[in-house]
Amino acid sequence: MITSVIGKMFLEAYNKKFNTQYDAKTFFVEEYYPLFFNHNKYMMTAGNSPLENPKLSWEKMIRGQIPFESSEKRKDRFDKLINKIEVSEPDASIAIGYPSLDVLATTSSQVSNIDVNIPKDDIFFSWIGSGLGIGVQGGMSILFNNTQVLLDIFEGWKLYRELLNKTPNLRGNQINTWNGQWIAHRYGRNFIPETPIVGFNPFSTKDGLISVDTQSWTKVLIGISRTFQNPQMMGYVYNYGQTNTTIGFIPFVLTQIRKAIELYEKFFGMNNGERAEALYGTAFGFIKACQSGVIGIKAMEPKGVKDYIDKAKMPKYKEEEEQKINFNIYLIWILAMLNNEGLWEKAQEFAQELLTYTQGAQQAKKDRTNQINSVLASTKKQAFIENLVEIISKVENSNKITEIASIVNTMPSDNVPYFLTLIRFHYAAISK
Repeated sequence: MITSVIGKMFLEAYNKKFNTQYDAKTFFVEEYYPLFFNHNKYMMTAGNSPLENPKLSWEKMIRGQIPFESSEKRKDRFDKLINKIEVSEPDASIAIGYPSLDVLATTSSQVSNIDVNIPKDDIFFSWIGSGLGIGVQGGMSILFNNTQVLLDIFEGWKLYRELLNKTPNLRGNQINTWNGQWIAHRYGRNFIPETPIVGFNPFSTKDGLISVDTQSWTKVLIGISRTFQNPQMMGYVYNYGQTNTTIGFIPFVLTQIRKAIELYEKFFGMNNGERAEALYGTAFGFIKACQSGVIGIKAMEPKGVKDYIDKAKMPKYKEEEEQKINFNIYLIWILAMLNNEGLWEKAQEFAQELLTYTQGAQQAKKDRTNQINSVLASTKKQAFIENLVEIISKVENSNKITEIASIVNTMPSDNVPYFLTLIRFHYAAISK
């Protein structure tokens, strides 16, 4: 199972980094269990394993309405888990992410009569791997097959434990949600290694209980893409709970995501870069984004930009800060989809030619405005070029019009709507 694979990958990297010789069981017993479970509040739910007592209410314990379990009871639960691992066939009650042996259970899996020998180490690895999931908005988590990401997630484990121990009203069982917040912060613009918690406040309070808020998937991916140069990173997308949901293995194309961030900073500076990043990927949720089979620049589509592309909606440029940021994000995402930075200047120059044309003759200004509106309303090659024919003999710089017609004519059809939208946005900005 993937949790065992990730757990093994992490432990090999951990042993190498810290010059240790842990095997899976020893690490679980000496490091993982004491950190995650041997406290009043767990860092993650233990599912239906012997470590969990389904009759206890964590909320009531945190509120002081019922006492926490004693260390003796926790030790008894720990011993039962170890014994069950040693004598039982691996299933969801002792291995995280594994199916139930009950074929009618909601956490069961495909049934097979093939006898698969699963090493005991893989059961302990599954616990380790399950603590490395990155929880994101949409109720899903991601396991990345990158050892440095796993080691950086591990950095945040002890910080979460410290906060759980010293904050009475802070909920436990949120390790994946914590990991999402931590990685976004760890790979953020303002992270200070010497004081890692400075500027980090991922909490909200409701009815007297403090919880870790779920981080947006776009912020997590932007941070990872800014940190790693890998052109592609594989992630396993899932949710383990009363029912198990598996999206599967998804390639994350970091170069595309990173390029969009770099383009924004290049054309508009870094002052509003962080505020602009929050607008990426708002067109649809993470699960729908995964349906395309890959997470790249297309998945980062900002909400509302589709109408400008498909319906040739004419944008409005305003100087108000928030609206300007939104306008600029649309521009950059469209340019990133085109994957040709040179088209920025071409679209800008052409937009200027169109504006000059509308201002060139006072008596025929209305006719010229209508002609330009027809050009800007084009969404396909043929209509665009036909509308250019109406003005090419009257413009001052016919070579520029001819050049744009040639660019559009030779451009892949899928790119044409994006380029024509880029022209409309530049025209709106220049006109303003």
